Amino acid sequence: MKRIVTSTQVLDLLQEQLNVWDVARNNYDALRQVRVKELDFGQFKVKVQFNPARIVSSSAKVDPKSIKERKCFLCEQNRPAVQEGLPFGDKYIILINPFPIFPKHLTIPACEHVDQRIQSRFGDMLDLAYNLDEFTVFYNGPKCGASAPDHVHFQAGSKGFLPIEKEWNLFANKEVLEYESAKLFNLGGYQRGVLVIESKSKESAVKLFEDIYASLEIKPGEGEPMMNILAWFDMDKWIVCIFPRTLHRPSCYTAQGDESILISPAAVDMGGVFITPLEKDFE
Repeated sequence: MKRIVTSTQVLDLLQEQLNVWDVARNNYDALRQVRVKELDFGQFKVKVQFNPARIVSSSAKVDPKSIKERKCFLCEQNRPAVQEGLPFGDKYIILINPFPIFPKHLTIPACEHVDQRIQSRFGDMLDLAYNLDEFTVFYNGPKCGASAPDHVHFQAGSKGFLPIEKEWNLFANKEVLEYESAKLFNLGGYQRGVLVIESKSKESAVKLFEDIYASLEIKPGEGEPMMNILAWFDMDKWIVCIFPRTLHRPSCYTAQGDESILISPAAVDMGGVFITPLEKDFE
């Protein structure tokens, strides 16, 4: 498979954007100073990041009325004039994320304004993971952390940043099935439900994902099963982590007083890095 975009090109874009975009540069500079702590669960760890700039995403209003009343910030005509992108084929544009969690953080919206859906685009996600081999690509469902559920997009961040990238094979103690060159694992004892696809074949991985997708519940009024997905390409194979979800946000999100914690879990949190934009919640 030939790469149509390279990680080197993306890193050049990142540097060029930081040279001219004050908001992004200030947020990346601030990221170097963010406080991080680790919670030890024995065989695995969870990191907690105090990142005030992420209040924009964590508190985003994603109800239909709020979405309808605001301009889509992923559409080209509404993006900042200073924001440049790198085309990925004719379907997507690679942008730097001006509110980073990762040392290198990308947003990859589709060129057309259509709802956030993964079913027909999972192969595109694998293509992105293959091309951006220094990044982990992720997808947040429309009610699983996506702050723009009305515009389909992926994100990507520095590979090796999420604990699950190093930990998943320690918990892959149950191989559920094998399809051609793809294997499906269920991670046991990992404190969160995770299905992992390991595959050297894009076609086999897509077929396996389609079977998983078809087996998950689509709630009334929803467009797809609730899920977060991480994918990366390493050692000539794709690793895909699928997190089936039941709720958009935990009860502490809407709790009052001391019980309130502003946390809106998405793929990054599921991967082992919890983002807290408020200092009291970090503490």
